[in-house]
Amino acid sequence: MPSDADGDLAAAMAAAQRGDADAYRLLLRRSVSVIAAIARARGFRGPAVDDIVQETLLTVHRVRHTYQSSRPFLPWLRAIAHRRTIDALRQHLRHRTWEVHDQDRYDTYPDHGETAEEVIDRQDRHRQLAGAMAELPHAQREAFTQLASGARSLEQAVAATGRSKIALKVNLHRAIKALRVKLGQENDNGR
Repeated sequence: MPSDADGDLAAAMAAAQRGDADAYRLLLRRSVSVIAAIARARGFRGPAVDDIVQETLLTVHRVRHTYQSSRPFLPWLRAIAHRRTIDALRQHLRHRTWEVHDQDRYDTYPDHGETAEEVIDRQDRHRQLAGAMAELPHAQREAFTQLASGARSLEQAVAATGRSKIALKVNLHRAIKALRVKLGQENDNGR
């Protein structure tokens, strides 16, 4: 069932399709925050967000006749905004220059062929992991952050946390198991 906001926007779009200019202006004004939030969620800031908002609104204008008033408006708008965001990522990656002497660039983008979809997928996986991590109990989260990245040895983690080696190992194992379940990576035999 659509939300009240979605219902209001759907009604405004239906009125705009019938030629109501005031409803259309209201629709476009209220769509800006939705589009900007999608762009910011993908890592865009400042003028880049404004560009994505503008491109999305232009697309909405061009394809407004395709909107079906019997369907929710916000998913339709979000789909367009996601496509314009992917276009912006593609354009950004296409125009990125690679410095031959910049070793970090080679470490970060070893094949220089990361597509916009791959960037978005990587960002989505990172957000999903961060969300799943936030749901872990403190001791498990602490053990995971101390040990799973490999940045610290077990001895260093003991010194940093004040926990025993056994406690850290148990909490790390539990954290990994919980994250697999939360992220849908639990295999059939329960490992």
